[in-house]
Formats: sequence, structure tokens, C-alpha cells
Amino acid sequence: MAEEQLSFKFKMEAKEPRIEPGGGGITRGVSVREFPASKNLAGVSMHLDPGAMRELHWHANAAEWAYVVKGAVRTTTIDPEGNTYIDLFYPGDVWYFPRGYGHVLQCVGEEQCHFILIFDNGDFSEDHTFSVTDFLSSVPPAIAAQSLGISVEDVDKLPKKEVYFAQGKVPSVGSGLAVARKETTLVSPHRYPLAAQQPILVPGGGTQRIVSKKEFPIATTITGAIFEIEPGGLRELHWHPNADEWSYFIQGHAEMGVFLAEHNFVVDTYEAGDIGYVPMGAGHYIKNIGTEKMIVLLGFNSPFYEAIDLSTWLSGNPKDLLEGNFGVGADLISRFPTESKLLIPKEND
Repeated sequence: MAEEQLSFKFKMEAKEPRIEPGGGGITRGVSVREFPASKNLAGVSMHLDPGAMRELHWHANAAEWAYVVKGAVRTTTIDPEGNTYIDLFYPGDVWYFPRGYGHVLQCVGEEQCHFILIFDNGDFSEDHTFSVTDFLSSVPPAIAAQSLGISVEDVDKLPKKEVYFAQGKVPSVGSGLAVARKETTLVSPHRYPLAAQQPILVPGGGTQRIVSKKEFPIATTITGAIFEIEPGGLRELHWHPNADEWSYFIQGHAEMGVFLAEHNFVVDTYEAGDIGYVPMGAGHYIKNIGTEKMIVLLGFNSPFYEAIDLSTWLSGNPKDLLEGNFGVGADLISRFPTESKLLIPKEND
């Protein structure tokens, strides 16, 4: 398929979800197979019921970055050195698990939780995850028994296939809800409170929050950002020289245009639950075309955030050079941006 024919929009939350017979939650995964434009990043929208968990598992071909939209989530993870971590996450919090790290996700609040997962591999499949019940039920019972230190009869009591979603109790503080830490900090090795970050604020335009390896050292392959854009506001024309951009629209209505060179331009409108994609280096913008604040989650397949905004570039060039480039007079060029804009407020009516 030629690149100019690709759609850079996919209605993720309209996709038929994966639902397990035992319940516990739903998941919707979108990779390059369903969304051909999304070559280098994939995403999953997951909902868990109170007490339900996405069982102990690991990903062999991708790291996992997540943003909590709703509810409370407890995670546990293990690294190759044998260190285990238990963390609690609330709306606006982010986690990151490097490729191959074992982990589990559990909804620990009284309401259903919802989180968005981003993976640094466009061909990632949630269906091809390595789950602990699938692992133990696949090996010979004697091997499982010897490994666990139990009898073959005991192994027969374990699940005979992958559970995927398991149902547990909503844990209490006394049951090990989280690990008491010697020092109280906002950040742990796998947790970053993005919503608590002081944002870049553009009056009338909106806010920007970014978490990269600089702020969250373990996140070596994915940078995340949250933009809140006011009605009529514009995330100005820009591009990312070091990463593709994967977007999940949390709230509101937006227009996103993607420029692919040779006068090739694609524009789509987005609403909550839609995802978008912009290839590395492609010029683009995001505009709030609704009447409420628009919120979009962005993921980039790079440890660091880089963006070149058109206003910054133009304002850094001599005016006579711009006159020659655009073939217009000094009066028009004098009205071009003279400083970086980032988020541009709605034009006056």
C-alpha cells in the first residue's frame, strides 16, 4: 500500500473487544495489522473490574508504557536481577516495564479501571503475550511440579490453559497493597506521576506535560506526553525528527493533519477513543475543533522528546531571507511569528 493511501486514524474503542469467558475485563489491541500506518508503535486499551487482574505475564518483543485514565491499579514487576517492585497508580500516572520484565496489573479500587498501553513495536500482539498459566499448563506436569516444589496431583489443580484475566479480591492495605518505602517519593523505578508535573502553560492555548528518560530513567524506548488544548486552540505546525508519534484521544474533538512531502497531505477528525499516527519527520498539527477542552495522550518511540515547531524555525531566520524564500514583501513577513508558539489560542471572532 502506498504511503499516501494510508489512513492515520483508527477508531480503537469501536473495535470488537477481547472478552474472556470468566469476565474480569476487556481489552482492545491495535497493531500494524489493523492499522497499517502504525508501523513502529502499537497500543492496547484495557479495562479491569475491581479485583480483576491481567495475570502474571511478560512481553518478549516489546517494552510496555502505560497511562492510567481511570481508577486505581496495582502492579508488581521483576527485573533480571531478581528485584521485585509493587506500585500503586492513579489517573495521570505512568508506568514502564522493559521488554521481558515479568509483571501483573490489578484493579484495586471500587470502580473499574481503564488504562492505555503503548508498545515500542508496531507488530506487537497482546494475544501473543507469555502468561504464567499458559506456561505452566504447557510443560509436562512433572516439570511444573518439580519447578514449583509441589506434587503432580497439586499441579492438576492449576489452570489447564491460559487464564489471561484472573479474578481476585480487592486488596486491603494489610494484604500487601503496596510496599512501605523508607522514603516517600512521587517517583519509583517503574512509576512516574505525569499529572502531578508542572505543565508548560500557554494562556488560551492549553498545557503540555512530557515524561522522557530524563525524568523517568527506566523509560529507555518510549517518551509520553499529555496535551490539553482549549477550544479553537492549535498545537502548531511541527515535526519530530527522532520518533514516530502514536496518539490516543481521551476527551473532546480534534482535527489532525499530516504532511508527507510532495504536496501529499492527509487530514482526519478525531473523537474520544480514536487513535492517530504520524511517521517520524512528517509535518503535522492538532487542532481542537470542539466546544470543550481536548485531551490527547501521545507516545513516541524514543527515550527523548524532540520537536521542531514552525514558529521557532521561522522566528530564528533573518527577515530578508524569509522575504526571498516566500517571494513576498517585508510587511507580510513582519507579521510572521517572532517567537516560539507551541500552542496557539483560538483566533478572535
